[in-house]
Amino acid sequence: MPFEYSQEVIDDYEKLFESEEEYDVIIYSGENENIKEFHAHSLVLRTRSKYFRTAFSKEWSEKKDEKFIFRKPNISPQIFEMILRFIYCGKIDLEKLQVPDILKLLMAVDEIDIQTLAENIQNYLTKYQVEFLEENPIEILEATCQNESFTILWNLCLGKICEEPEMLFNSDKFITLKAALLELLLKRNDLSLDEIVIWDNLIKWCLAQHPDISQNPTQWNKDEIAILEKTIHRFIPLIRFDHISSEDFIIKVYPFKEIIPNDLVNNKLIYHMAPNKQLNVILQPPRQPKCIYDSILLRSQHFAIFSDWIEKKNDSHYNIENIPYKFDLLCRASRDGNTSEVFHAKCDHRGATIIIAKISNSNHIVGGYNPLFWDTTSDWKSTNNSFIFSFTNTNDFQTAKVGHVTNTSYAMRCSSAYGPIFGGGYDLFHSVDSTWKSHKHSYPEIDIPQDRKMGNYNVFNVENYEVFQVVKK
Repeated sequence: MPFEYSQEVIDDYEKLFESEEEYDVIIYSGENENIKEFHAHSLVLRTRSKYFRTAFSKEWSEKKDEKFIFRKPNISPQIFEMILRFIYCGKIDLEKLQVPDILKLLMAVDEIDIQTLAENIQNYLTKYQVEFLEENPIEILEATCQNESFTILWNLCLGKICEEPEMLFNSDKFITLKAALLELLLKRNDLSLDEIVIWDNLIKWCLAQHPDISQNPTQWNKDEIAILEKTIHRFIPLIRFDHISSEDFIIKVYPFKEIIPNDLVNNKLIYHMAPNKQLNVILQPPRQPKCIYDSILLRSQHFAIFSDWIEKKNDSHYNIENIPYKFDLLCRASRDGNTSEVFHAKCDHRGATIIIAKISNSNHIVGGYNPLFWDTTSDWKSTNNSFIFSFTNTNDFQTAKVGHVTNTSYAMRCSSAYGPIFGGGYDLFHSVDSTWKSHKHSYPEIDIPQDRKMGNYNVFNVENYEVFQVVKK
């Protein structure tokens, strides 16, 4: 019967590391005043590290008094000691390090080529240091983009930036982004920003690379135009101009025509001014932001915000990593139909639901949360946990407004003739004619738009709406 003494073996190798008996390798780590001499064993190093295996075989090291000499001025003594201990006995405690030091450790581990440890460090960062990664996206991207082995960290950070691009595009660090990284981001199909916002930020970035050039394009001379044209040239094919409105194109893009290819400007002008004219060009597809829920109207962060409101927490209590609810799509008007019959057939007696409606020709969304259920009984439902909400710009979470019910006896009404109804004054409801209307009564004011008046009601046009069943995980 075989016996295993793995811990005993680990302890013996740790003693060998600490005692330095019969060492044949000397490694100088750090530089200047912060330098330390380490002693090691070539047999252990070549067995545990591809880097040292190659180094010994190709004689990269110096040799003095029958001992191999290595110099690692770019790796601090603290980091190098941790790596050596891991090489000898597989022990490492990442919790003792601050995240910047963990990143330095990751770079050093990659240089020494210990892939198991590199993968474990990335897994630790993505599991336990999400907040740091979100707050320092540029540093993480710049650190990881230079190495293909950091795929775990790279994919997480790039995915988070595409999901919540404001963390990068609204930061002061955006203009310091390296051109290669900006190019990678603009190539992404899931970059969750309006195309005109992407264009505005590209112009901001380009101008920031040349602070001596005026922000006003009418003041540029020929040399300045040539410089900016060269700077922006690689990014122009990545902007999906077909998905910029005619108004935004004229106001925000056309002023920079001197640094955009003439044929592109002319084609887009024709596209906007004579949309029925056939152009011999391929229209670009829109970006398709990824959402962890089955929504074509929202991003994942919206559902984290809904979770805050459902539980009456402070803003940002939840993030996309710890949303405590499942949001299961029950109904989508563009898919299932925009009638009260469809709404009740899909959504009645399904428990708590949240409704999201997108205002036509805008980025404005409105909606409401029913913590009880819908039916066709024509009854009022009483609760103090319902709310209605508005995002005047779905791409800007700072524009969110929520109004929890104040007249709790008239929180919602159920009726076979109507879709969802919130409030005793029909504060927000889907009417019998499939239009949407509002009239403040049982909920606070939340910036619901008005296209026209119909009696006491504000009427507004909705191009699509979705209903989600809300289930506690």
